Amino acid sequence: MNNKILIYTDGSSRGNPGPGGWGAIILKGHDVEEIGGRDGKTTNNRMELSAVINALSKTPNDHETRIFTDSEYLINGITKW
Repeated sequence: MNNKILIYTDGSSRGNPGPGGWGAIILKGHDVEEIGGRDGKTTNNRMELSAVINALSKTPNDHETRIFTDSEYLINGITKW
């Protein structure tokens, strides 16, 4: 059984703060799930974080999980800070 999960995320806002949204694609073997959300007044960093948090909430703890993001804020938050 392949226990690897791949998560691709993105988030953005128009203005900082401003209206924004987030999205994630979760790959579990051959299964693909797309999720997303929006907020009327938010920041780009909040939307980037929302994408990862919501995606991780849909993944089991006993699976290897890889996250792909272009957010420097998120990458630094996970690996450095």
